[in-house]
Amino acid sequence: MVGNLNQWLINNFALGQENSWVLIVFVIVFSTLVVAFIVGKVFNHLAAQLSKTRNIWDDILLESARRPTIMMVWVLGGSWAFDVIDVKTGTVLLDIVEPLRKVAVILLLGWFLIRFVHAAEKALIDPEGIDTTMDATTVSAMGKLLRLALIITVSLVVLQSFGYSISGVLAFGGIGGLAVGFAAKDLLANFFGGLMIYLDRPFKVGDWVRSPDKDIEGTVEDIGWRLTRIRTFDKRPLYVPNATFTSISVENPSRMTNRRIYETVGVRYCDVKTVKAIVDDIREMLRQHPDIDQRQTLIVNLNKFAPSSLDFFIYCFTKTINWEHFHKIKEDVLLKVMGIIEFHGAEAAFPTTTVHLIPEGEIQIRKSSDQE
Repeated sequence: MVGNLNQWLINNFALGQENSWVLIVFVIVFSTLVVAFIVGKVFNHLAAQLSKTRNIWDDILLESARRPTIMMVWVLGGSWAFDVIDVKTGTVLLDIVEPLRKVAVILLLGWFLIRFVHAAEKALIDPEGIDTTMDATTVSAMGKLLRLALIITVSLVVLQSFGYSISGVLAFGGIGGLAVGFAAKDLLANFFGGLMIYLDRPFKVGDWVRSPDKDIEGTVEDIGWRLTRIRTFDKRPLYVPNATFTSISVENPSRMTNRRIYETVGVRYCDVKTVKAIVDDIREMLRQHPDIDQRQTLIVNLNKFAPSSLDFFIYCFTKTINWEHFHKIKEDVLLKVMGIIEFHGAEAAFPTTTVHLIPEGEIQIRKSSDQE
């Protein structure tokens, strides 16, 4: 093809044999520019058409392939131009261009696959993207593993294209891995700690977590391979090494099914005759309350003869687990309890001390009795 083009240029442009290759290189570069422009326009047209469909995977595939494909056109066109220069000038460019072209093609294919994985990960995490039963943490873990596997695979293929033995590289990697393992044991512990979080899934991004063993509490923002970022309730970021979670207990309040109301209320001893009626009315109020889960334990009973009050306790569960809504329900319940106590003419007790004073006459009699 190059020979035919060369002969055509000599015949039609009156170029000498020694100068025709310059115009050939120009034609190849210009043709590459035109093809790259056309490919870009084709991708734009396809993107406009595919955006009208409900299937999001074709959009992801097209967008992932756009830039690598255009770069592939330039790589092939540029290497073709260098081939012509090498043939006409007798340089050793071909010895360099040929392996570089292979490496560039491999890298562009790897780039396309990595872009596809990244775009698919974003679509799976997006609430308005692809419907899936996987949570954001699982999708993120799979995306990171796939990208890591692609990077390793592309690196090995590139080494193979340069003539290096993959088996030798793997053997060296095994020996070097032992040394790296001893030198970076903490880093590896954090890596495997992150892997265990992804596999066991004690929490995910967005969960509220806390540890009774450590001063850790907040909302999980990101789970990396080395660190987990938790946003504390005073809005400070807390970075916890993943290895920490393998040796501590972690509580995940985000996965609770209900929130509990557990309160002790005391009335005065002088209201003892109304205690049973108060307890019965409060129990009935909770059974009729629309925000109290009737499937869970519900107890209202006299519980204790306290030093200055008759104590009964309220034990029930709300339907909601939302922190703000829970406190509104709890406030409503406590206000209704106070209303029931007042309705029966009783009062909530507070700590009191009763002092008994002996009349003066009785004191004199006791003194006389003591003297006798």
